[in-house]
Amino acid sequence: MNLHTPLPNRDALRLEWTRQALADPDAPIERASNDASFRSYWRTRSADRSWIVMDAPPDKEDIRPWLDVAARLSRAGLHAPEIQAADPQRGFVLMEDLGDRTLLPELSEATVDRLYGSALDALLAMQQRADASGLPAYDEPRLVAEMELMPQWFLARHLGFTPECEQWDVIESAFRALLNSARLQPQVFVHRDFHSRNLLVTERDSPGIIDFQDAVRGPITYDLVSLLRDCYIEWPEARVNAWVEDYRLKLVDAGLCSLGPAAFLRAFDLMGLQRHIKVLGIFCRLWYRDGKAAYLLDLPLVWKYTRDVGRRYEETAPLVALIEQAIGERDITLPAR
Repeated sequence: MNLHTPLPNRDALRLEWTRQALADPDAPIERASNDASFRSYWRTRSADRSWIVMDAPPDKEDIRPWLDVAARLSRAGLHAPEIQAADPQRGFVLMEDLGDRTLLPELSEATVDRLYGSALDALLAMQQRADASGLPAYDEPRLVAEMELMPQWFLARHLGFTPECEQWDVIESAFRALLNSARLQPQVFVHRDFHSRNLLVTERDSPGIIDFQDAVRGPITYDLVSLLRDCYIEWPEARVNAWVEDYRLKLVDAGLCSLGPAAFLRAFDLMGLQRHIKVLGIFCRLWYRDGKAAYLLDLPLVWKYTRDVGRRYEETAPLVALIEQAIGERDITLPAR
C-alpha cells in the first residue's frame, strides 16, 4: 500500500465489510441504535432478510467476550442472536435481526405478567443450562469497584460532596454488608444487564436476549433484581415480592437454591442495593465522561430503590442517610454546574 493512501474511515470500512459478509455488493446499511458503550448497531438487508451489524471499534471494545457468551446462550437454548459472520480483528459482527420491540414500551398492567413470565422462564433456563465455567468471577474486587463508582461519580462529581473520614467508614461498612450477602448466595451464570431494554419481544415464546457481553459467574439473585427492580420502570412492592417468591420456589424445585422466603428476599434486596448503588455512579459517568445526558433522568428511580431498600436494613440505613444529606434539596436530574 502506498504510504500516502488514506485509510478508509469507519463508515466506509463497515459498509465494505458488511457487503463482503453478505456477498451482496449493493446491500444498504443504516443506523439501528447506539449503546451505552462504544458499540453501535446498524441494520442491513439482503435477499429479503434483515440483519444487524454490530460495530465495536477494536481500540475501544473487544468483541470476543460477546461472541463467547452468545455461543453459551445459544447452546443453552436461549434466544441470543444467530451469528452469520464475525471479524474480531476489525470489530464487526453480522447477526440475526431480533427487531426493535424491547420489553420496556410493551409493559403494562395487562401485559406484565405474560412478558415477565416469559423473561423469568428464560432466566431460569439460563441459570440452569448456560455454561458459566471460565467466566470472570463476580468477586469482591469486582463488586467493590462497581460500588465505588457511586462516591466518585454521584457524590463527588454530580453532587460536589466529598465524604469525611468517618463518613467513609459508613460507606465501607455498608459495602461490606452487601459483599457478604452476595458472597453467600449460590453462584450461577449472570447476564449482568437482564432488564427491559435488553430483552426483545420476538415471534418465539422466549425473549430475544442482547447486551450480554459482560456475563460473569455470580450471585443467583443478580439478574432477578435487574429485571424486577428495573432502573427504567417500577412495579408495586407487593407485586415484586410475589414474583420473587414464585421464582424462589422454581429455583428450589430446580435444585439451584435452598434459601427460605425471608432469607431469599433479604438476599434479593441487598443484591439490588449493590446494583443500584453502582448504577447511581454509572448513570452520572455516562453524562460527565461520555456526554449521554438522558441517563440523568433515570436517576430518581434508581435513588428511590436505593433509599427505600437501604432504610430496611440496619447495616445500610446509615449509608442512605449520608446520601440524603449529600442530596439535600437538589434536583438530581440536573447536571452539576
